[in-house]
Amino acid sequence: MKLCCLNCFSSDSGTVDRTRRAHEKIGIYELKNGNFSAKFTNWGASLVSLIVPDKNGQLADVVLGYDSVKDYIKSSSPFGAIVGRVANRIKDAQFTLNGNLYKLVANEGHNTIHGGSRGFSRVAWRVSGYKKEGAVPYIQFSYRSFDGEQGFPGDLIVSVTYVLVGHDTMTVTMKARALNKPTPVNLAQHTYWNLGGHNSGDILSHEIQIFGSHITPVNLELIPTGKIVPVTRTPYDFLKPHTIGSRIKDLPNGYDINYVLNGGKGNKVKRAAVVHHKKSGRVLELTTNAPGLQFYTSNWKKNFKGKGGHIYKPHAGLCLETQGFPDAVNHPNFPSQIVRKGKPYSHSMQIKFSTTRSSA
Repeated sequence: MKLCCLNCFSSDSGTVDRTRRAHEKIGIYELKNGNFSAKFTNWGASLVSLIVPDKNGQLADVVLGYDSVKDYIKSSSPFGAIVGRVANRIKDAQFTLNGNLYKLVANEGHNTIHGGSRGFSRVAWRVSGYKKEGAVPYIQFSYRSFDGEQGFPGDLIVSVTYVLVGHDTMTVTMKARALNKPTPVNLAQHTYWNLGGHNSGDILSHEIQIFGSHITPVNLELIPTGKIVPVTRTPYDFLKPHTIGSRIKDLPNGYDINYVLNGGKGNKVKRAAVVHHKKSGRVLELTTNAPGLQFYTSNWKKNFKGKGGHIYKPHAGLCLETQGFPDAVNHPNFPSQIVRKGKPYSHSMQIKFSTTRSSA
């Protein structure tokens, strides 16, 4: 990993605040608690690496990514980033709020994905707090999004805090505060995981359990239809553990779907998923207060050159993006994502690692 730093670029112009952000220094920052360590960059508030042991104590980086911040800036894929202002897709790049029609930047055909062509994964965040080592190592990134950025209404202050808890757990807390206008907010942490190690091949042998008995089905453009349907007797049923490869064969394009997590409405913390890689023995357990989980199996059609020159082929990693439901701004029956002044947004994740001695 190259510990380098540079001035980022920006196509924005106008206010002093935008100019200041355009010259934020981009760097790599490490958190360490024994053998459990992580690296981040403030470009997109991204998780760059996470080192965890296997069942034999051998360490490996289980996060797909790049060697330098230059690669992150150039990349079209949000490896490890915080995506927003609204993660996932918005139909026709528009929505209506309080009688006003807002037209967004379309960056996936005529739809918007992950906040537009210059969403939160494509900007420099400020490092607003940092403790590399100690009992509770943490880093906090913050970003001020201006009224009209990518078409979204209102000024918004956003932060994300990553904390290493003990030698096996990372927490992620995403917060947002609207300063003047109501606005939709749906932040997601977009890490690609491979528990065998980022350079170990595909994730089809990973066993996964997802604690969601329903999904929000999508059309051919991956826009939700507005329905909420059960997963039983479908390839989306992971209520009991199954290997990804045993069911992905029934989905020619792989998994890219939002699960409605069990556990009640509101901000209750609930189990989202458990992933097990038998060969290494590594286990990832995810809990969250979000209502949904996007399960994505890196279904890209081209290869990416990643860390150490390793080539990431299709299905090289899996994403577990806790979130609000996609296109909720256009579906009144979905949980609201509208944030108003005095009613802030708070989204938490806990990712715990362990090992099991079971053989492959």
